[in-house]
Amino acid sequence: MNKLSEKIVKESVFKIGSVLSVEGRTIRIRVNKNKNHSHIIYKGNIAKNVSVGSYVKIVKGFIEIIGKVEGEFITEDKFFNKEYNREETKISRTLQVSLFGHFDDDVFRQGIKEMPLIDNECYLLDKDEFNTLHKFYKPDSKIINIGSLTEEPVQEIALSVNKLFASHIGIFGNTGSGKSNTLAKLYTELFTVYADEPKFKSNSKFVIIDFNGEYSGNEMITSNKEVCNLSTKATPEEGSKYKIAQAAIRSLDILSVLLEATEKTQKPFLDRAISNDYLDAPDTFNQRVILSVERAMKDTFKKTDKLLGVNILLELLRDINYLVTYENQNPLDSIVNSIEENLHCHSNGDYYWGSSVTTNYDNITPIYDTYLKANIDTLVFKDDELSKIKLKILLNYYHEIIKGYSNSEHIRPLIGRMFKKFRMLEKVISVVDESEENNGNRSNLTVVSLRDANIEMKKVLPLIICKHLYDKKKSEDENSKTSLHIIIDEAHNILSTESQRESETWKDYRLETFEEIIKEGRKFGTFLTIASQRPFDISSTIISQLHNYFIHRLINNNDINAIEKTVAYLDKLSFQSIPILSVGSCFVAGLALDVPIKVDIDLLPLNKQPKSETINLENAWT
Repeated sequence: MNKLSEKIVKESVFKIGSVLSVEGRTIRIRVNKNKNHSHIIYKGNIAKNVSVGSYVKIVKGFIEIIGKVEGEFITEDKFFNKEYNREETKISRTLQVSLFGHFDDDVFRQGIKEMPLIDNECYLLDKDEFNTLHKFYKPDSKIINIGSLTEEPVQEIALSVNKLFASHIGIFGNTGSGKSNTLAKLYTELFTVYADEPKFKSNSKFVIIDFNGEYSGNEMITSNKEVCNLSTKATPEEGSKYKIAQAAIRSLDILSVLLEATEKTQKPFLDRAISNDYLDAPDTFNQRVILSVERAMKDTFKKTDKLLGVNILLELLRDINYLVTYENQNPLDSIVNSIEENLHCHSNGDYYWGSSVTTNYDNITPIYDTYLKANIDTLVFKDDELSKIKLKILLNYYHEIIKGYSNSEHIRPLIGRMFKKFRMLEKVISVVDESEENNGNRSNLTVVSLRDANIEMKKVLPLIICKHLYDKKKSEDENSKTSLHIIIDEAHNILSTESQRESETWKDYRLETFEEIIKEGRKFGTFLTIASQRPFDISSTIISQLHNYFIHRLINNNDINAIEKTVAYLDKLSFQSIPILSVGSCFVAGLALDVPIKVDIDLLPLNKQPKSETINLENAWT
């Protein structure tokens, strides 16, 4: 058969009908009567005939326009049959098609150059055209394979590494829909493709915020990774800790939201406290703290209300007791007991020491020098970064209270929260110099597991870590070729707009931080991947700024509506199919693809699967 004859036969087999009407991007096609079967045969091969969800090609001269079938209708036309002298009904099959692209020099392009005309001929796509439509990368591009088309399992789907990972990614689906496997599949393939590339490790950093400990297994994504299993159950010396730079913890914004500081009184106080660099000299740290304590003790007794002064002194000593290091007996215990037993004052304001009055003093200095100074001078204060911050805040508080600069009723609640919050923070983070932060890292992938962290730390830690990483990335040279990839599983835990467990100030700061990352991060080489079973809970600003979407089964109407409002790539038919997607199937849409598709994501080997499988009750109970 010559080429012309072959072309004629092919066109006769693949031609399905002609354009009946054109209404914007939606057109109707009248189907030929001989194309109403479910399959067609061409060269001994069976191919699916046109149906809802399939693609059609409309030929307008030399232009080939591509559309997707969204609906199918039957129309009845009445006509008079002169041969039999009666009125009869003519039934025709009509397709509703949405246009989305065209072929240009055998390459698919998204967008419409020209609209079809009525009676333009319409065809099914042949195998080569179908493959071209689903080839989402250039010949010289690095690619990852993610799975196969749901409707055509023989058609494997590969995506360009650059188009996918140089973007913000959203993975959504109810629990058990395959969402975790999809996230793990994407990054497992990426680390496999670039396993032998030295620049991949040096020029990229990946951090997974893992709320449920699903990605910390030995073989998950890559065996060459750093895993930080953070636990608030452990003592500060036990368990692994996340290394974070000094500047991140000393940030006024971070401290303010961590300690839930009020805007008008406590936040300005914090600003004054951390701005004071008096205690920052490392060689004389202990001496400076002791001098500050001595000055605070002596100033306390200058207050008009002498009894109040004694109470403030005891309160100060009990507070700094948490920040003293000792081997055996804490010297502060004996100091506090001695003051409670021996320090008294007359009604005229004079002090005396001991049970019987021997000498009266009009100021504390002689008493301090005689009875307290020796023990105070032996105190050794903790000099780790978190203890230093606590000391700065604490000593500044007593300085302002004694001098009358601040009101104790306004600031004291902050001090109480500080001890509680820092006690939890000490268990999960290690504050280091910036030069030490990445020292010894053998991998560019860090998994931060929050499975054993309490609810408060699950809110705070992701914000501190992501804010620090993003600020550090922004400070790099603008010509830097490095990239930062932040991956947040169960993202509704940190990106929720509906949380009632926190103040509005904290919620606003948290959302503004991540909204800035997703709106501006691309300019600084920072990319966000979020996975969630509740897209409705996540800020609509964040969802709308994502570039690529993997949408698994969603049942709740609010979740489906949240996706529909922000994802412009999917057609109406696809949205209607979301609640009935099978496990592992998802709609993939975005800038990495020219056309939205339904894909069965490949299941990872058992040793690489995330720890998110549902328990088998039959096996457990028998």
